[in-house]
Amino acid sequence: MPAHSRKKLQVVQIDVFSDKALEGNALAVVLDGRGLADSEMQAIARETNLSETTFVLPREASMEQQRGVRVRIFTVSEELPFAGHPTLGTAFVLRGSSGAPEVKLELNVGTVPVRFEESDGQPSFGEMTQIAPEFKSRHDRKAVSDAVGLSVQDFDPDLPIETVSTGVPFTVAPIRTLSTLQKLRIDAARSERYLSERDGKFFYFVSRETVDPSARLHARMLFYGSEDPATGSAAGCAAAWMVAHGVARPDERVLIEQGIEMQRPSRIFVRASKSDNRVVNVRVGGHAREVMRAEMSL
Repeated sequence: MPAHSRKKLQVVQIDVFSDKALEGNALAVVLDGRGLADSEMQAIARETNLSETTFVLPREASMEQQRGVRVRIFTVSEELPFAGHPTLGTAFVLRGSSGAPEVKLELNVGTVPVRFEESDGQPSFGEMTQIAPEFKSRHDRKAVSDAVGLSVQDFDPDLPIETVSTGVPFTVAPIRTLSTLQKLRIDAARSERYLSERDGKFFYFVSRETVDPSARLHARMLFYGSEDPATGSAAGCAAAWMVAHGVARPDERVLIEQGIEMQRPSRIFVRASKSDNRVVNVRVGGHAREVMRAEMSL
């Protein structure tokens, strides 16, 4: 194809759930993905080779004001209906330096608002409100231990292994000690097979023992044969799980630390409410830092 007729895409890379560059979870945001086929979006996500890439699809201002900016999310393997760090990071990119108090995104799960907080001398803080949590099945510790290659004694005996969804179903698996979680190696094929036969998509392993004393949970998420530095969608599920089981109080904003083992420390702030004994209003927030702007030629 002649150089002058190549399709050119503007791309922003941003590190999410950290206020420092080269920490948190990196995200590529394609600022205008109109005209791209699904297969092209998937190929671009493989090209960036990040855990997720988002595609902004601009449309009429009146529709964006009503329903939000249309955004699609792709991993290197598939499109996702929702994911946390792509939602937060894309909202930061769209907000830019405008100072807007809120950015709404229309994702495949519906409209997700991201609200921003400003404090003197501090970087901007964004917080998304995820869709209402759905509590699915609880899991037998022996069955899970067999699937992932741990012993039953490795799991926290006081908390359930439970699948929760705020758009994507994560099976929250509480590990008894930090040292076990830090050394975690799982049988990926058996884990995926176990979840595929039930109602989960990924395991989210957590421990109440943490590196940072101010954190409420230490977390790890292993998927697609690798590790995710920060998983906002899973953190939302964990927030609902924490409130349901007394690990956090309703509306208490607590810190989940993730990505430490892979040298990409992430700080994910979560909270959830309770109404009529139901967990509602799940919110996940953090900072973000833009690190790169580039042009991609197709």
